Amino acid sequence: MSEIPRPRPRRRRPLRTAAGLLVLLALAGYLIVQRESNGGGGAPYCTASVREGADPSHEGTLGTYEMTPEQAGNAATIAAVGVAKGLPDRAVTIALATAMQESSLRNLDHGDRDSLGLFQQRPSQGWGTPEQIMDPVYSAGIFYDHLAEIKGYSRLPLTVAAQKVQRSGFPQAYAKHEPDAIVLTGAFAGGGGEVACGGPPPAQAGDPQEVRTELTRIFGKDALQEMTPEQSHTGAKGMQIRESEILLVEKQGAGEAGLRAGRAMAQWAVAHAREMSIARVSYSWKSWICGEDQGRWQFKGGPGKSGDGDPHNATPAEVRIFVNR
Repeated sequence: MSEIPRPRPRRRRPLRTAAGLLVLLALAGYLIVQRESNGGGGAPYCTASVREGADPSHEGTLGTYEMTPEQAGNAATIAAVGVAKGLPDRAVTIALATAMQESSLRNLDHGDRDSLGLFQQRPSQGWGTPEQIMDPVYSAGIFYDHLAEIKGYSRLPLTVAAQKVQRSGFPQAYAKHEPDAIVLTGAFAGGGGEVACGGPPPAQAGDPQEVRTELTRIFGKDALQEMTPEQSHTGAKGMQIRESEILLVEKQGAGEAGLRAGRAMAQWAVAHAREMSIARVSYSWKSWICGEDQGRWQFKGGPGKSGDGDPHNATPAEVRIFVNR
């Protein structure tokens, strides 16, 4: 009897694995090129960054956190509400970590039972009406109000402080978000970080009144003053962009609280640039232009200021927001 030939072992799997890795590397390279092309005018994205260590001028490794424009806008609002209430950075970190766990920084219209919004608050438990809870400014504000009622919350472990507010079935889940929440706090509320948002320049006209209304809801109307209704500016690729300028100035003598509010306003504007057609933002001696410089802040100074580029002549508490018209 002839011996039945045995099939040779197949050796294609390593080749398939290698081919798959090559495809993934090619895709990653394509996404990077898209992001970096056109000066940051590729697919919209945002990156929060903060320098490690207590000294904001420290040149060490940066802590970073990447997110979508939607997530960045919600994080900016949560931080801005905390700053407007005069709460410390620790309160902002607790709020951000809570929202990261509950909703991944998305304003959800659904959840467990009747839970809604960024913090998955329940109308049936007295958090407000569904319409109120779906308003990020309101939901962040009521979270902070409950947090502030907890004695010594800033000294408690984050999981304990968050749980006293949320009463979650999984209280330890908040802990894993604390490092990223610290980065977001430094970028949106603290003095040692910033948020960079890349993407194409705005193609649609924005509404300056909508921007003003939102900032007024958060910070109060006494912090706002408008100047220079319209200007013409040469944007990315030489396109002429007609803009309306909103000038925000903190009260005289506000001190560090005023500087902190100014930083929060500027970062809020960058994070909401895509949805509100904000073309550029300046604060102190730095400026941000949508669609340029990979979405990063640059040391260029505020537009039209005699102290452009000079930190000694700039007005630290002055924020200028230019809305595409």
